[in-house]
Amino acid sequence: MTPRRVPILAPVLALALLAAGPAAAAEDAVAQARAAAAALQASIAAMQKAEGATDRVKALTTTIVAYESGLSALRAGLRRVTFREDALRAEFASKRQRISQLLGVLSAIGRSPGPISLLNPDGPLGTVRAGMLVSDVTPGLQAEAEGLRKQLAEVAALRASQEAAAQALKAGLKAVEAARVDLSQAVSDRKNLPKNFTESPSDLAMLASGVKTLGDFADALSDRRMAQANPTRTFSSAKGTLPWPVQGTILRHAGQADAAGIVRPGVVIATRPRALVTAPWDATIRYRGPLLDYGNVMILEPGGGYLIILAGLDQVYGNVGDIITAGTPVGLMGGKDADPKEFMASTKDGGGAGATETLYMELRQGATPVNPEDWFAKAKE
Repeated sequence: MTPRRVPILAPVLALALLAAGPAAAAEDAVAQARAAAAALQASIAAMQKAEGATDRVKALTTTIVAYESGLSALRAGLRRVTFREDALRAEFASKRQRISQLLGVLSAIGRSPGPISLLNPDGPLGTVRAGMLVSDVTPGLQAEAEGLRKQLAEVAALRASQEAAAQALKAGLKAVEAARVDLSQAVSDRKNLPKNFTESPSDLAMLASGVKTLGDFADALSDRRMAQANPTRTFSSAKGTLPWPVQGTILRHAGQADAAGIVRPGVVIATRPRALVTAPWDATIRYRGPLLDYGNVMILEPGGGYLIILAGLDQVYGNVGDIITAGTPVGLMGGKDADPKEFMASTKDGGGAGATETLYMELRQGATPVNPEDWFAKAKE
């Protein structure tokens, strides 16, 4: 027969093993979310000040990119907060059940008639041992209650960080949309940009209407090379270090078949709606506008016979022949910004949640496609 001391020993030992979740985990999550929210608020303030900058295009581009980076950091911070809160709630529920079981056992002991020695088949010595264990229960319960109180306080702090983030988002959405409008106007107002002589927009439009593939169009452009946009540094020297033109993650690699089995030589990058697209290198704009079924396309020539092809934009900036510097905005992705409720809800999803738009990018040297991933920094995955 199983000794009757087991119902006593098991809950007591279980209580000894219970431990409050590490406060550092919650503190780190809250700190990250708060820091991200503060960075986001700083970028919002910078966007509002950028309108009066001498170089409005550069100032607005810098602040919009900072906002997008802050948004990514905020999403990561809120995901940690959400995961930590869920873990705390699960741990709290588990401990509450186990403590309830223990209290039930102690209550049963208190109601048992007769001498306590009758409850233990090991006799007096077993009774003493059981009594010593029971005497440890009260401080253990107090410690456990304190641990649960701290966990509830952590949950409250996590909730507060989420509410602060939501407030920052509300202000940010208005500011970033105003900054995008200002940026479009500032790009239109630019004057005296250096230019390379190239095909006229009407000739390019006629060429675009007669090609069957994006590759055919790029081949036609590559037949006529432009001068190096910046003679002091060559495009080939930047191999492996180029900044990506948009914030996002690689959805499909070069040479990887899509759902329809079509293989393309470029990469597909998942981005958030209204993401800003910038030039990775000093370049001449060779083409901008609609092409085939790719939406708006921007083709840049950075020199050395290379072409950077960016397809799937909603808006494109600049004019054919403009010589632009690295980091210059060349367009915006489509879609609609998520409202704060949608953004907060999406933090429970995977890291790609909210990345509803796709930018297709090819890199060509003459008529030959090359793998863009060999040229761009390795931090995009």
